[in-house]
Amino acid sequence: MAEHKVRSGEKYVTPQGFTAIRDGIKERPSGPDAAPRKPDWLRARLGSGANFAAVRQIVHEHRLSTVCEEAKCPNIGECWNAGTATIMLMGAVCTRACRFCAVDTGNPRGWLDTEEPENVARSVELMGLKYVVLTSVDRDDLPDGGAAHYAAAIRAIKRRNPATAVEALTPDFQGVVQDVRTVLDSGLEVFAQNVETVKRLTHPVRDPRAGYQQSIEVLAQAKTYRPAVLTKTSLMLGLGEADEEIRRTMIDLRAASVDILTLGQYLRPTPNHLNIERFVTPDEFDRYRDWALSLGFLECVSGPLVRSSYRAEQALARNNAGLDNGKLATTPAAAR
Repeated sequence: MAEHKVRSGEKYVTPQGFTAIRDGIKERPSGPDAAPRKPDWLRARLGSGANFAAVRQIVHEHRLSTVCEEAKCPNIGECWNAGTATIMLMGAVCTRACRFCAVDTGNPRGWLDTEEPENVARSVELMGLKYVVLTSVDRDDLPDGGAAHYAAAIRAIKRRNPATAVEALTPDFQGVVQDVRTVLDSGLEVFAQNVETVKRLTHPVRDPRAGYQQSIEVLAQAKTYRPAVLTKTSLMLGLGEADEEIRRTMIDLRAASVDILTLGQYLRPTPNHLNIERFVTPDEFDRYRDWALSLGFLECVSGPLVRSSYRAEQALARNNAGLDNGKLATTPAAAR
């Protein structure tokens, strides 16, 4: 008998024995809306070649999850072809159900892979990374939101790879300051927590347990506690936000002394997720970047396919991570 393939939006039982929903959001009762045709500037590179295969082998052999795969990131081809990946800690099932995100949702009931910190450190060593981005699912089922596990992974990386810089895109830890500090005390270089969207759209875009002000306060607490650690956040555009709301969000983030901002196009990962309200043009991304820099951000990496961890190691080169948005609208996808 053929094994049942779990459909997007369907419940299933994980290998650890708890239930989860594939891709995070249940199927729409009324059926999905038709997806709009993507403009040419949103064509991403395909994954192939020796580097891509090597990264996939390393992460799978070490039982690691990556946001590249779990969140259906459009940049997986470019990043894995370049020999790098964003490692997702604490499993592949999130306790929250944000309506933009394709990570599976459920309640892991305290499950953790205790070997994960060392497996992550070995994988970073094997990939030869000088800069690594860690992220994680939300783990509201854990008393500290997974902060101690997160910190253990960073320390393990530093022990095995002392010259490797670590960027941590963390949960909000429900705003608990001590849990934020636990991660900050681990020796990382960049602390990130994503505000995701403008204040008005926070709900329904994000899970009810997340909050616009809560994310900003976490970033402010991080900068106050460890001023030398860079702070970073990300906004998705194309969800229905207005220009004045984008600027207001930038002002709020600078008031919290956030150093780095990334801006990218929201892309619906499955038909069950939020609709795309508009496609932001490359010229608009350049204009928003100019706004951010004029407000005092150290860097704003801004472009249609930008994600929080995209070319993260290049953020302080102050050149939009090497992106040239001016060419995107005029260069055929096959030539890029």
